Amino acid sequence: MAEPARVPVAADAPLLEAEGVTFAYGRTPVLEGVDLSIRPGEFVALVGPNGSGKSTLLRVLLGSLPAAAGRVRLFGEPPDRVRDRGRLGYVPQRPVLASEVPATAGEIVATGRIARRGWWRPLGPPDRGAVAHALSSVGLDGMADRPVNQLSGGQQQRAFIARALASEPQLLVLDEPIAGIDAESQRRFRDSLVHLIREHGAGVLLVSHELSAVALDLDRVIVLKGHVLFDGPPAELAASGVSLGVHAEDLPLWLEGLR
Repeated sequence: MAEPARVPVAADAPLLEAEGVTFAYGRTPVLEGVDLSIRPGEFVALVGPNGSGKSTLLRVLLGSLPAAAGRVRLFGEPPDRVRDRGRLGYVPQRPVLASEVPATAGEIVATGRIARRGWWRPLGPPDRGAVAHALSSVGLDGMADRPVNQLSGGQQQRAFIARALASEPQLLVLDEPIAGIDAESQRRFRDSLVHLIREHGAGVLLVSHELSAVALDLDRVIVLKGHVLFDGPPAELAASGVSLGVHAEDLPLWLEGLR
């Protein structure tokens, strides 16, 4: 049986869009009037100091939290109405994996293909090739058969990144994916993101305090502190004296000083 066709996305239509999004935990406001959009082929970084609402915003954007006000559209629909979740790749900040899980790294990554094909279809050569490529992209070559509960925390995180890459999503959202990952794996990770964008036209939203690995590839940087303080090309931040790549500590220090 043929693999189900992906729903085409118009070149100028946002993959992800928020307009006037507001959210609060009880009486504590977290997000106020947030606007943003991610379009096909865009590489966008979302940054902000600790407690700025980044992770909460991701949960609202992806439909796990309801906005108190405003509008969110994922592939042109409310997030909870998106049927083909395989169009979305998501890597949470700290993936939870039970220590007794017997799956191998290769099996974890292969689950990224299930959203594309359906659980009832066996993996074919293209799927196995995509899994091998994804493992290589994050520096886990030769570890496909290793039980994932025997991997280090950083290696487990890379396996979850590989799972998202293997799904070949139209939109890839990553929450602090490279924390604790060595420089060579960061380089491979960067190459995979650039390939996904340039060759497949995907959009990427990367949440991170540290952008040196991708500083030269970003189209836009969104600075959040409850609301959007800046949304524009990295060159505009650089012109104001904020370094994204030369000194890795510049951006985090600047973010923590925001008022």
